[in-house]
This record gives sequence, C-alpha cells and structure tokens, in this order.
Amino acid sequence: MSVLAAARRVVIKVGSALLVDPERGAVDAGWLAVLASDVARLRGRGAEVLMVSSGAVALGRRRLGLPLRGELELQEKQAAAAAGQSLLMRAWEEALAPHDLHTAQILLTRDDTEIRRRWLNARATVETLLRLKAIPVVNENDTVATEEIRYGDNDRLAARVAQMIGADLLILLSDIDGLYTADPRRDPAAAHIPMVETLTPEIEAMAGGANAAHGVGTGGMATKLAAARIAHGAGCATLVTLGRRDGQGPLEAVEAGARATLFAAHATPALAYKQWIAGSLAPQGALVVDDGAVTALRAGKSLLPAGVVAIEGRFGKGDAVVVRDRAGREVARGLSAYGAEDAAAIQGLRSTAIEARLGYRGPAALIHRDDLVVRE
Repeated sequence: MSVLAAARRVVIKVGSALLVDPERGAVDAGWLAVLASDVARLRGRGAEVLMVSSGAVALGRRRLGLPLRGELELQEKQAAAAAGQSLLMRAWEEALAPHDLHTAQILLTRDDTEIRRRWLNARATVETLLRLKAIPVVNENDTVATEEIRYGDNDRLAARVAQMIGADLLILLSDIDGLYTADPRRDPAAAHIPMVETLTPEIEAMAGGANAAHGVGTGGMATKLAAARIAHGAGCATLVTLGRRDGQGPLEAVEAGARATLFAAHATPALAYKQWIAGSLAPQGALVVDDGAVTALRAGKSLLPAGVVAIEGRFGKGDAVVVRDRAGREVARGLSAYGAEDAAAIQGLRSTAIEARLGYRGPAALIHRDDLVVRE
C-alpha cells in the first residue's frame, strides 16, 4: 500500500498471540526475526519506527511456573510481567541486532498518556530515542498498573502512543487480515473491507469481542476499531493486517498486495494536534509577552522566557495556557513546559540562564512551537 511506503513515523503493535508460542510459553524467535527484517526495511528507507509489544506476562508465566493459559490474579499478573519483561526485551534485542538496530525499553501506564505533564515527559523521551536512531519498545507497565490505571490491551495503548508522537501510521498486526462484514470464521459469506474512510456505527457493529483462541492475547477487532478511532482523531491512519504470512514479513506482504484494512486519516498529525490544543483544552493560566515575542511567535518561533513579562494563574507543567500581548489581546495558546512557579522564576531571562536560576537544565522554551497555536 502506498500509505505504508510513504509513512515517515510508524507505530507497530505486536500482540502476545503472535510473539509467544502458547504451547511452550516462549518467544517464537523465527517469526520475530522475520518481523525484524520488515522493521529494518522501514528504517532503511528513512522511516522512524516504534514498537508496542505485548508478551511480558505470557513469558513470565513460564519463568515463574504459573499456568500458561487462563486468568491470573492481579498480583500474579504483575509478578509475571516483572519476570517476563526482561525476556521480552532480550528477544527484541536479539531479533534487531543482526540489522544493527538498537532497542530501548519504555513502560507506560494510562496516566503517562493522559496526564499532560507525564505525557510531555514521555513524548520527550521517545523523541530523543528516535533522534538517536533507537527502536523504542513500549509495553504497558503491568508490574505497577492497577485496574484503575490500566489500558487492558495494547491496541489502545499503541494508538495513544501514535497520538503522542505524531505518527502518521499505526499498524496493528492481528490473527486476521483486516475487517470483515462479519466474523469470517463463523460466516463464510463475510466480505473483506479493504478501506474504511469513516468509522460509522455500522462499521463498529462488524467487530466482535476479544479473540481467545490462543489463550495468551487480550485484543480483538473491537479493540482495534477503538484504537483506529483514537488514531483517526490524531491524524494518523491505521492498518490492520495478518501478522503471520508463512515466512514472509507481514509488511512486505502488504506491500506486495496482500489483504489488509486501512482506516484513513483525514488530517495530518500536526494539524490534528494543533486543533486539539486550540479547541479542546481549557487554559489554566496566561503568559503576557512583549512586542518582540509577538513578532517571533507570528514568524513561527517558540516562546522563550526572555519575551515573557508576566505570569497569570496557577498552572502545572503541560497545562494549556493563553499567550497575551501587553494590551491583553490573545496572541496564541499552547502547552507550558514549566509550571507557573518556575515560569515566573525564569520570565525575562535568556534560555542559557535557566539552569542557574532553577537548579536544573529544563527546556529552552516556555512553549515549544510544536505545542503552540498562533491566532490569526
């Protein structure tokens, strides 16, 4: 598909049912090596790739002598995740090492993608890893997550990660080659749907519940459609395709014409993100800036502390704030890289003086241009 060939920032989600042999409770190293070749091809043509990988709990079951199938108590699941995460990362390292690709582990809970301060911190880490040419491998932090802060499936986690980093394509590898009008395993008349322009209630009704055929996964087509909706709102297309292709890489197969379902995006990730900042967040405070800062903002620059003359309100790092000129007119709004107290401490300073004033080396900008929407 042309969307796969054109993608420049890709999130690939791999479920336990693909990665872990359910009979042995161990990594399917052969399959993972084939997928690693797919990842290397994407990287070779300039795409940035982030993996969202399940498998820690499934691998930890065997290591701790727990049953390989069936439900676990929360504490047992957390223990299995703790025991299996190192095995999962070792598997990814060994699979990608022959392609001279390096991995980096990131463990997230729902709060890390929904509380803006933590969201900014996580995004900054991922952006740095991508800049340094690493392959981030993300998993839900099941070791500490409780039911209140869990995603429960990595399809939605992958969509939130795609949203967080401004990915233009989310790939969900599955045990089926896309969306059908009904479950093809039960209805031989079910028709494959190669393209979904809009997620209507009729489309969502085509999805069933979680697939428990392998005993190690938690996702199903319903969670994939939920993920596609999240990604769509972030300007990110979603591709659902079969993970196993008889020795051929799943992405290579799609590019050769194999079946898949593409959920289209109708905006760019950058535009969707700016629209979210401009219209969906209630400002928690305001920054008053001088005329020089107004000119810089309208030229597409970040807001530096040197141009700020006053701080209003009580806001935290990552909160939305309004930017006003001296006359009180709204110039812009964005996400503050500092809380109100620290912002007040560095207002009027050059960025090189931030560390000396605060005692730590923070961002050079109070609001980075990527997190800023300038009013016309």
